[in-house]
Amino acid sequence: MCADLAKSQFYLQMYPLFMMNSLLYLACMENLSLQKSNANKTPIELAKSVLLIEASAVEALTQKLDGNFTKAVDLILQCQGRVVVSGMGKSGHIGNKIAATLASTGTPAFFMHPAEASHGDLGMITKDDVVIALSNSGESDEILTILPLLKRMGTKIISITGKKDSTLARQGDTHLDAEVAIEACPLGLAPTASTTAMLALGDALALAVLDQRGFSAEDFARSHPGGSIGRRLLIRIEDIMRKGNAVPSVNIEVSLKDALIEMSRKGLGMTAIVDGQNKPLGIFTDGDLRRAFENGIDINKTSIRDVMHANPQNIHPEQLAVEAVEIMEQRKITALLVVSQQGDLIGALNMHDLLIAKVV
Repeated sequence: MCADLAKSQFYLQMYPLFMMNSLLYLACMENLSLQKSNANKTPIELAKSVLLIEASAVEALTQKLDGNFTKAVDLILQCQGRVVVSGMGKSGHIGNKIAATLASTGTPAFFMHPAEASHGDLGMITKDDVVIALSNSGESDEILTILPLLKRMGTKIISITGKKDSTLARQGDTHLDAEVAIEACPLGLAPTASTTAMLALGDALALAVLDQRGFSAEDFARSHPGGSIGRRLLIRIEDIMRKGNAVPSVNIEVSLKDALIEMSRKGLGMTAIVDGQNKPLGIFTDGDLRRAFENGIDINKTSIRDVMHANPQNIHPEQLAVEAVEIMEQRKITALLVVSQQGDLIGALNMHDLLIAKVV
């Protein structure tokens, strides 16, 4: 207590504006109190405190959503150009992520650094664009500098700030309130809860637009062709199945021995059994072979008809490869026959093919 009193007296001598009960004084005392409350916390305790504060900040946003949010969604949906996201410092980093989320969910978007905008990059923005401007204080000089030019151009502005009475909040065509009660930083200084809230609000905006657009999983995959998401959503059975002579198949009248020769030749761990019209009647696998040996079956005297699995599971070539994975997992099998819409055998694949294609 004495230390606090001495510190406050020092500030009063050095800074005349630092008066008792002034906002500056109260803020400093609050920070001192916050530091004390965190001084004896373990790293785990402090981490829990941070997460709870940030979670509360995000939850509080649900009470702030109103017609302004709906208007923001409409502005983006009606945008004839691109969405340009801009912010300084930590808000800029959040803006980069929001722009990336918008772009990957069907809204052409990019991030523009507000300082660079004042030195020529503003030329990339047109009247057909929508600008999302982020600033916790709502008073970032770099953002405010370009605001008049954007408004003169006729560009629509969505402002996201932590101060609803700030300059940026007032100048936007619509404003999203991202105010938080406190920062999660033990010093009460570093942007933490405020940036988390801003990011969550940006995600909510992007996904609300996605939903209104009717953006599908296939649309999403087109924006991610190089990743696992794209592979799972874009690769079809016809892209990876064995075709032509690579497909193991034997007539239903052959012996088990002849079927084993075909299996060995094609190396797929199974063979299809077909009729004279190339319609699959059954399947015989390595597992079936082991069971046949356990039962003492003579491969020379046994017909494949007697040991095959009738009505084999199949899939169509235009289906997604990920559907083959689901079928195999549900049926506990490792291979599938591929048939045309007319029921003709046209291909085959096994789990190894799916692994090579990185669908699994």
